[in-house]
Formats: sequence, C-alpha cells, structure tokens
Amino acid sequence: EVQLVQSGGGLVQAGRSLRLSCAVSGFTFGDYSIGWFRQAPGKEREQVSCINTGDGSTYYSDSLKVRFTVSSDNAKNTVFLQMNSLKPEDTAVYHCAAMIRCTYSRGEFHRVGLRSDWWGQGTQVTVSA
Repeated sequence: EVQLVQSGGGLVQAGRSLRLSCAVSGFTFGDYSIGWFRQAPGKEREQVSCINTGDGSTYYSDSLKVRFTVSSDNAKNTVFLQMNSLKPEDTAVYHCAAMIRCTYSRGEFHRVGLRSDWWGQGTQVTVSA
C-alpha cells in the first residue's frame, strides 16, 4: 500500500520559514516523482514544485522558485519543501503527491501518472501579517 505521510506546517509570521516533510512508503522511492500542491480558501489547487527522486531534478512554479526549495532524503524516503520569506498569500493547505514523472516548462507542470490515491493527508500553513 502506498502511503504519503506529511508533517510540518503550522502558523508563522510573515517573513519566517517553514519546512514540510512528506514520508513515502509502499513503492521504490527513486522510481517516482513527488509533487507539492497547495489550495488556498476559495481558490483552485495549484502545484508549487516537484522533484524526480531518481535523478534529483527539481521544478518550481515561476512565482515561487526564489522562495521555495524542494529536496529529498532518499535514504529516508522523504521529500521536503522548504518555504522561506513566507507571505500571507502562501496560506493554504499543502499536499504532497506521488506520480511517475514531473517536469515544468512554458509556465506549467507536466505530470505523468498522478493518481488520486497517492496523496498525503495535507497540512495547514497559515502565515500571519
């Protein structure tokens, strides 16, 4: 059974940092990509980054690549999202999700094999002004 278990998140003041974790089990870690998504109240879900754990390639939405960093610890089957200089508009529920492959070009993510049942439980990030 594939499981993605998230940790981290919480309430922080603007300008501070947070790190989210996504611990993965149930498949060979290096064979898949992990994406990070967020959904703010009243808004559509958006993808913010992804990492291909096999080759370590990382991708970000253009608006977040300066402040967000995705990384992985393949020995621990865990992916991280480091979020710096947080802003109130970063407030959202953040999810990680596994897929076969993820890339980013021409302003959008290109995902292969994103499944509805390979998602983390979500974690709330709230940034106060």
